[in-house]
Amino acid sequence: MLPTDIEQLTVPGPPTVLPDGTGAIVSVVHPRLSDDEYTGGLWTVPLDDGRGGPRPLTRGHRDTSPEVSPDGRWVAFTRTEPQGKPQVFVVETTGGEPLPLTDAPLGASAPQFSPDSRRVAYLARVPEPGRYEKDGRPGAEPPRHITELRYRADGVGFVRDRPQHLFVVDLPAAGARSGDEVPTSVALTSGEIGVGGARWLPSGHALVAVSARHVDRETDLRQDAVLVDASPSGDPRSPTALTDADAGSPLDVEAVLPSADGTSVWLLASDVGASGRDFVAAQVGLYRVPLGEGPGRPVRLTDADDVDLLTTVLVEHEGAAIVASEVRGAVHLVRVGTDGAVRTLVDGKGVVSGAAVGSGRIVVTAAGPTSAGDVLVVDPEGRGATARTDLSGDLRATGHVREPVELTATSPDGYPVHGWVLRPDGVGPHPTILMIHGGPFSQYTHALFDEAQVLAQAGYAVVYGNPRGSSGYGAAHGRALRRAFGEVDTQDVLALLDLALEDPELDGGRVGVMGGSYGGYLTAWLTTRTDRFAAAIVERGFLDPVSFVGSSDIGWFFGLDYVGDAADEAGAAAVAAQSPMAHVGAVRTPTLVIHSEQDWRCPVEQGQRWFVELKRRGVEAELLLFPGEGHELTRSGTPNHRRVRFEHVLRWWERHLPVTGRSSASPTG
Repeated sequence: MLPTDIEQLTVPGPPTVLPDGTGAIVSVVHPRLSDDEYTGGLWTVPLDDGRGGPRPLTRGHRDTSPEVSPDGRWVAFTRTEPQGKPQVFVVETTGGEPLPLTDAPLGASAPQFSPDSRRVAYLARVPEPGRYEKDGRPGAEPPRHITELRYRADGVGFVRDRPQHLFVVDLPAAGARSGDEVPTSVALTSGEIGVGGARWLPSGHALVAVSARHVDRETDLRQDAVLVDASPSGDPRSPTALTDADAGSPLDVEAVLPSADGTSVWLLASDVGASGRDFVAAQVGLYRVPLGEGPGRPVRLTDADDVDLLTTVLVEHEGAAIVASEVRGAVHLVRVGTDGAVRTLVDGKGVVSGAAVGSGRIVVTAAGPTSAGDVLVVDPEGRGATARTDLSGDLRATGHVREPVELTATSPDGYPVHGWVLRPDGVGPHPTILMIHGGPFSQYTHALFDEAQVLAQAGYAVVYGNPRGSSGYGAAHGRALRRAFGEVDTQDVLALLDLALEDPELDGGRVGVMGGSYGGYLTAWLTTRTDRFAAAIVERGFLDPVSFVGSSDIGWFFGLDYVGDAADEAGAAAVAAQSPMAHVGAVRTPTLVIHSEQDWRCPVEQGQRWFVELKRRGVEAELLLFPGEGHELTRSGTPNHRRVRFEHVLRWWERHLPVTGRSSASPTG
């Protein structure tokens, strides 16, 4: 890929299926450089041959999050105008003029139809009076008086002065037009404690949602499933707990779905222990809790050590839950019965991102090695899936997409390390870049990876994989880094690199390293340990665990559990032993530091200090700062910032690893 090819990254959102099973509706969005926005609309995708191809349903600036009404007449979705806030609209499934349902000052999200198709529930943040006003000046606002640890979130900002609440709004009357007054919404929750992830009960009298309302909510990571009354009673009522952290539930509930018969609720949750903070490699599992009087006892249906589920895929099909499981660089679609029986429906190299059901049919969105995502119909017996779109066809037609080759290396202690190498065209030996993912409890996948594709198009071989600490390989694999950052992970990524460099088409004498977030940590750490790399790119890095505690939105728990607490002499020594900043004096590798100015996950001070410490010591270093961006720059930053970042990355590598040069060193380095 070229940097400008990001415009061809056409990505489908989660699908929704028409009740008769004839079609799915999906948002299709791509970056557009001309106006520096993500744009796209809703498409109707026929699910059977003979019904034609995909066709546009809406043509807004950016239309996403479709939800079909149970009666099949309407689609609710969110529409975002240029530089605007997302609002909930509805449009008939046959097409026509969309009608606005909300005018929330900070935007609205996650529309959900009531079972009778007459109301739409949605989420919206509610600002304190005088804050976040459209034409207001931040400097004129009163100061924020902060008394708790949890007060901000990367990508959102300050959260305590704009909690997220649940609302419901009636569908417009017959004959309504887009210019009519927006209907009045009714708040179902209120107060300082927000809610999320709401889904209707089949009866329509209430919704199940997620909320942290227990006594210790400010100092742990637990969340409960709660019941929110939706009856037209006037004032909002306090949600009631379906799981109960105050009674000792160790669950961090992240998604909920009432069963079709209304007797129970499916949960996606991780067990964070009695402390509520034992989060390292706490794999997300499927639970089931009965609906009755008062909180119930959730039963885990998936294996806590071997199965880790996405929190974004949870639907029901014929009495069983359909979920998505991370497996060795893939994300498989799995059917789990009430007895815990598991059947894999989509396997192989598929990377499932969304799922929906309708009239007995299962539809997913999934990516692959040469696809950023497509809509597929899944056989419910596990006999495969059929693609109904080819959204990456134009990108492949450029000739700028290559398919990676899988590798399995052996670390010095005998542990297997899974990964990939993406080779450029032409005759080698090619300069090679080791790329390291963030997390650390996340995974590189088989899906088309724009960062690796851009480097390969420029003539670089790219080696990337999932060392210990990653997700997708079991809990023990993920827990291996607890109190041991920079140890087996270092061994694993170097073992993968060395195996790839056995290929004579890769130049072992010309190697670079780069990574973001935790990958920025390990990149910096490697440069404190070896001079084998011609240059490095440290991006949005976790570089000083000590200052991270106070500057990051997750600092109050993340580093303290992963690397330890520096509160006493022994703890300080243990943390320093894992800290790149404590060893920065050993670095001699030229380093480009990339950071976003509004990154509250790995705050900009981490990158600034790394840059300054290198410059002070005479190490070649540059600092590239992106205004207005947060931690997710490479995935969801503005299109032109993503393009410019690619250009700077290629410029840096061309300086230190010119593609036209050739090393006299042996290919194995």
